[in-house]
Amino acid sequence: MSNEVGKIIWISGPVVRARGSRNVGMLELVEVGAERLVGEVIGLNGDQMTVQVYEETAGMQPGAPIYGTGLPLSVELGPGLLQSIYDGVQRPLPLIEQAEGSFITRGARFDSISREKKWSFTPKANVGDAVKGGAVLGVVMETDTFEHRVMVHPDDAGTLTWIASAGEYTINDIVAKIKIGKEEKPVTMLQRWPVRRARPFVGRRGANVPLITGQRILDTFFPVAKGGAAGIPGPFGSGKTVTQHSIAKWADADIIVYIGCGERGNEMTEVLQEFPHLVDPRSNRPLMERTVLIANTSNMPVAAREASIYTGITIAEYYRDMGYHVALMADSTSRWAEALREVSGRLEEMPAEEGYPAYLAGRLAEFYERAGFVDNLNGTQGSVSIVGAVSPPGGDFSEPVTQHTKRYIRCFWALDKSLASARHFPAINWLDSYSEYIEDVSGWWREKVGKDWLEMRNKAMELLSEEARLSQIVKLVGPDALPYTERMILETSRLIREGILQQNATDAVDAYSSIEKQIRLLEMVLYFHERGMAVVRRGAPINLIHDLPVVDTIIRAKSSVTNEEIHKLDDIQKAIDEQMSQLDAEYR
Repeated sequence: MSNEVGKIIWISGPVVRARGSRNVGMLELVEVGAERLVGEVIGLNGDQMTVQVYEETAGMQPGAPIYGTGLPLSVELGPGLLQSIYDGVQRPLPLIEQAEGSFITRGARFDSISREKKWSFTPKANVGDAVKGGAVLGVVMETDTFEHRVMVHPDDAGTLTWIASAGEYTINDIVAKIKIGKEEKPVTMLQRWPVRRARPFVGRRGANVPLITGQRILDTFFPVAKGGAAGIPGPFGSGKTVTQHSIAKWADADIIVYIGCGERGNEMTEVLQEFPHLVDPRSNRPLMERTVLIANTSNMPVAAREASIYTGITIAEYYRDMGYHVALMADSTSRWAEALREVSGRLEEMPAEEGYPAYLAGRLAEFYERAGFVDNLNGTQGSVSIVGAVSPPGGDFSEPVTQHTKRYIRCFWALDKSLASARHFPAINWLDSYSEYIEDVSGWWREKVGKDWLEMRNKAMELLSEEARLSQIVKLVGPDALPYTERMILETSRLIREGILQQNATDAVDAYSSIEKQIRLLEMVLYFHERGMAVVRRGAPINLIHDLPVVDTIIRAKSSVTNEEIHKLDDIQKAIDEQMSQLDAEYR
């Protein structure tokens, strides 16, 4: 039971100050006022404490009590997380809606994970085993296709003295007992973990396996590694959310954690309505069966928005510790930074650039460094990959959140409003984007597709860069002033843009592109360029190449050739040979 530790003397929005007992610790979870609102101690000064309240404080008055819990702000971890929809402090939104309607009443208390549901537990350890943090004691099927591994708490180590037989248990039932020193500690399927503390692991591995998303511009041109961190900055309407939806649906991750952090209610509504109906392409089961959603919209208490990304990353690390690969989508870190700025202002802290607190960079670093491909305590390997959206005001990439984010990520997918306006999606600008994982994952590509992906990718990027330079000349003097060889570069770049970089997320064939299809499309376009350059050097007019029937076939190949029918691209390459040879013969 929590005890009264102080009385409120000052209130400013989500921040309150209280005087009283010194028996509270920094970052301790407290309950504020008669309604026992959830709060966290963020400052201690003499006998005064400063508390950040995660619920609406309207109507609260000085003199109201504060109760201590002795625990840090934590999340509940165990079977039942998947398919759940939480707010920023892990309150289950569907249960709240059933009990209270469309709005969360202040002080609402609901278990994050059901205490009544029974899970079929199968033991995987034996009495007498020496077990340490992360050791797998047993498994339960959390969904029809997903095996949840019940682990020893990371801080515990000892000898297993008893383990439950196979059967049905709730998360509060004791399923094992471990002797730690002279004491015997009961173990349940439920763990609690402080959200601001990273879960431990043995060591980091190299980021040399790409996270395959099925999006050609990401996989082929700007890949992110499993355990890596990527940022998607872009102005309003440039497609950040849709791009993250596509990654969430198609990425080859075992678990998806999607955090709607301060997003508009209508955008989060789309996610909540769409995700339950999406089909996982790997299992043909609902995608929600391997997804955890955290919805903290812009009209919810601002302080809970600040906590939401920590809630999400802690859940992601929990599944990583089981040996799974997790992809975390944070949409958007700008709204999270705005919450930091608001709370900092209430605390009367000295502002830094654009009013953000001076510790903005440090908080971003803490978040992104929790990504990683690691060796777990139990000998397995797992990863957490972070894809963070950034919403710079007016699309200004020089603002603090974007600039600080670039310091801590190695993959930058810059969205361009002009591309979105031209209906080019994903609207990722290939000249402003970059990936530092390219060299790291090149060996994986060579092993999987048997071709020099890196050389082809770099050749295509050279053509696109040259196109940007030539386009400036064309704007001044027109295309006719360019020699045929340079106009051939413009033609090939158009094929790369329209036939590879553009991708229709709503097209059944084009929504997902396998790595084999991606590399063959790129190989085919570069082959077209090679043959075309040979022909124009012999004097063939560029307009004849532009008008070849095979050109439209190449552009349509992304949606006309399925991932299972890649052999059809060989027929297109034969058509390139035939039509180019015919032109070549005329001008030889």
